[in-house]
Amino acid sequence: MTQAADTARTVILTVDDDPGVSRAVARDLRRRYGASYRIVRAESGESALEALRELKLRGDLVAVLLADYRMPGMNGIEFLEQALDVYPAARRVLLTAYADTNAAIDAINVVDLDHYLLKPWDPPEEKLYPVLDDLLAAWRAGDHRPVPSTKVVGHRWSARSSEVREFLARNQVPYRWYSSDEPEGQRLLTAAEQDGRRLPLVITPDGTPLVEPDAPELADRVGLATTPTADFYDLVVIGGGPAGLGAAVYGASEGLRTVLVERSATGGQAGQSSRIENYLGFPDGVSGAQLTDRARRQAAKFGAEILTAREVSGLEISGAARVVRFSDGSAVAAHSVILATGVSYRQLGAPGLDELTGCGVFYGSALTEAPSCQGHDVYIVGGANSAGQAAMYLSRGAKSVTLLVRGESLTASMSHYLIQQIEEAGNIVVRTGTVVDAAHGDGHLEQLTLRDTRTGHTELVDAQWLFVFIGAAPLTDWLDGTVLRDERGFILAGPDLTPDGKPPAGWELDRPPYHLETNVPGVFVAGDARAESAKRVASAVGEGAMAVMLVHRYLEQS
Repeated sequence: MTQAADTARTVILTVDDDPGVSRAVARDLRRRYGASYRIVRAESGESALEALRELKLRGDLVAVLLADYRMPGMNGIEFLEQALDVYPAARRVLLTAYADTNAAIDAINVVDLDHYLLKPWDPPEEKLYPVLDDLLAAWRAGDHRPVPSTKVVGHRWSARSSEVREFLARNQVPYRWYSSDEPEGQRLLTAAEQDGRRLPLVITPDGTPLVEPDAPELADRVGLATTPTADFYDLVVIGGGPAGLGAAVYGASEGLRTVLVERSATGGQAGQSSRIENYLGFPDGVSGAQLTDRARRQAAKFGAEILTAREVSGLEISGAARVVRFSDGSAVAAHSVILATGVSYRQLGAPGLDELTGCGVFYGSALTEAPSCQGHDVYIVGGANSAGQAAMYLSRGAKSVTLLVRGESLTASMSHYLIQQIEEAGNIVVRTGTVVDAAHGDGHLEQLTLRDTRTGHTELVDAQWLFVFIGAAPLTDWLDGTVLRDERGFILAGPDLTPDGKPPAGWELDRPPYHLETNVPGVFVAGDARAESAKRVASAVGEGAMAVMLVHRYLEQS
């Protein structure tokens, strides 16, 4: 199918209140893209929004929005912010004069702006078309269907239904949720010849029903890559959090044949964050999902393969090759490996929690479950940044949010800016020295037993929602016997392997391990899985980039 046929009903919309400029912009766009896209122009933010709503009702797609900054009534940033609600996948460009560049830079964070262009851009062949070519290519590479066509039918208090929704949401696969006890859910179950006893039911875009699908099957059926295209690479990156994505971007951009392997969804714990406000370059904050999406697209742009729903079960050394084994028995080999497996939230051991996980008790998952918490009392366990970010996000719609902290204060583990925000929020309560002793409920969470660690006093509270953000358990058991780890399972590398100046046992090279290199030459670690790492997004990204630099050094000397 040709691009013109693919994009026959796809729109590039431009809005500028100056009629002469508006016609000139539309003229330049039609000259380059008129054969493949419909060019729609408007002369005010209000009329542009009206046009977008009409396009939405007709089922048309919008690939790019170009808006002039200085417009009366509704400026370009205000228009793009409202346009996000109608066409969130459209690429956004702000047209500015040189004097307005500060506003354009601010808009990068306010409306997740993709680009800003200075007027005039003569000649367009140099200053306009290359920018739009890249934006259109990025838009076509994404999933921009106007209506989510993957359907999920499940029970509200079903752990597996919750896992499927989380998997789709974190992998940015559009879907619609239907409760199994509602008429539309019943209709879909009947059409799939299911009686509702086996849930969830997932109906793929082509109409195929999947009953209780596991992650690999689901990933394959909704279009996520799960199988490597080659048997051998320069670099295998294991883990798709900030460290892994950083390594994939730098590895692929520097010419290494790179494949990233992720067991669930790219982004890691950072990808579940509702708002990261202390990441360099984003003064107004950025959501974990936005940061992850940009990094994933950037890695793919440079040619990195990204595999989803692949569980790694072992690492073997075969001469100069490092062989990564998957749980299904298959394998992929490479000259080098970067371990960026990150950490998972530790499980609470209180009675009743295991049985109610996914049924009111969640580890992470605040973004996916937030809409269901509207008007309810919510409890969060944890005193670090992830817990604070979740508290702030959930407080927007919840009746109340109670933060349960084992320690005596938040200052030891939470950033100062978050503590200030929590103190200023009117519906967040912080209870220090408090732990969950038990969870109660028939089929879903109904009550919690809380205990004051200082007095031993217990209290029974009504609760439908408990989100847990505690500790950091490294996902490294599969490395046992191959890569050295500390007593908690974190991977030892570089100086931590040679505290006495002697090389680690079995080390055969005439040089000490590089800074991020493990006891296995050519196998590096980056991010939270490394012993004594900083546990911050920026440091994880930096370590991913540094690990690639060391991979180059290793390959040059091999």
